[in-house]
Amino acid sequence: MAENEKSEKKLIIDEDWKKQAQQEKQKLANEAQKDQKQAQPEEQGKQPLPPANFHSLASMLATQAFYAMGLLQLEGQEPVKDLNMAKYNIDLLEVLQEKTKGNLSDEESKALEDTLSQLKMAYVKIAG
Repeated sequence: MAENEKSEKKLIIDEDWKKQAQQEKQKLANEAQKDQKQAQPEEQGKQPLPPANFHSLASMLATQAFYAMGLLQLEGQEPVKDLNMAKYNIDLLEVLQEKTKGNLSDEESKALEDTLSQLKMAYVKIAG
């Protein structure tokens, strides 16, 4: 009889683990979707970022220099004058010009040259 019992044993597979795994997967997906929906309102109303290129970098440094000279201001705030910071940003643009010489397009080179010229004239006017 013992041999007969061995041959009649059936393999029992617990199907509950599959359901539990699917429920956990669905729960995680729902949480991820909820997190994504919560993050979206913060991004609504924000302007898209400009492309990351040479022009954007030079423009960012120039804007910081103009701001430090008090020529740009945030809405509802008094102009800030920090001539050391303005000079630092102008110097950074000069370093950028020097280190990229020969590697810029004619348009990029001309734009950087014009920007530096405008910044230097504004700095001399404000500092003098």
